Amino acid sequence: MNHRLVAVLVTTLLAVPAAAQAPTAREPGGLETVSVSGTGRAELTPDRAVFTVGVQTVAPTVAAALQDNNARVAAIIAALKRLGAADREIRTSQMSIYPQQDHQPPARLPRITGYQVSNSVTVSRDDPSTVGKLLQAAVDAGANSVSGVSFVVSDPARGRDAVLQAAFADARAKAEVLARASGRALGRTIAIAEGGGVRPPMPMPYAMKMEAQASEVPIMTGTEEISFTVSVVFELK
Repeated sequence: MNHRLVAVLVTTLLAVPAAAQAPTAREPGGLETVSVSGTGRAELTPDRAVFTVGVQTVAPTVAAALQDNNARVAAIIAALKRLGAADREIRTSQMSIYPQQDHQPPARLPRITGYQVSNSVTVSRDDPSTVGKLLQAAVDAGANSVSGVSFVVSDPARGRDAVLQAAFADARAKAEVLARASGRALGRTIAIAEGGGVRPPMPMPYAMKMEAQASEVPIMTGTEEISFTVSVVFELK
């Protein structure tokens, strides 16, 4: 056989496997993309209120201080129930008894002069509009401490879908601006990562008037803001 013909045949056979191994798809890393982030926000009106009312009493003996305290707390709970608070909405959140001591000389050791009894109940209501009347009723019934007045959105998913959509729209708007600035067009969405929701603390102001003639404690529920951030990668055409 002609040596020149053999060389041509060998070269042809070696070339066939190389052609069969040619790639059929582009690697993801070969795409030209733009990465942006977007934020969506919404203000929600709280639908649940929580507050704590209590009584502190002092008497020379534990029995006397406790008896006085028990009677006043019972009156407070009864007043709350008369205005519609249910048993499931009222719970005891704190109960304590402390001796009152005299540390003044000439006594070398502290001397017990009496006892202080504290009892607090926390109320959770699904109707924030009634909180003012409930607080006033508690004070009128003998409460001498009020704390922890807060207003919250009970459903953590409330408003989430709309805010996430707004966050994506914000990201897409930014990407379109960047694409036009570079002389390109925006293509399909390549990846989306949700950065989590944030509920910034919003002031929920309240005012409390102790005058006997006041019929209701003034209450302002305010609003609660939620926000979500998304990171999006778009293809550039």
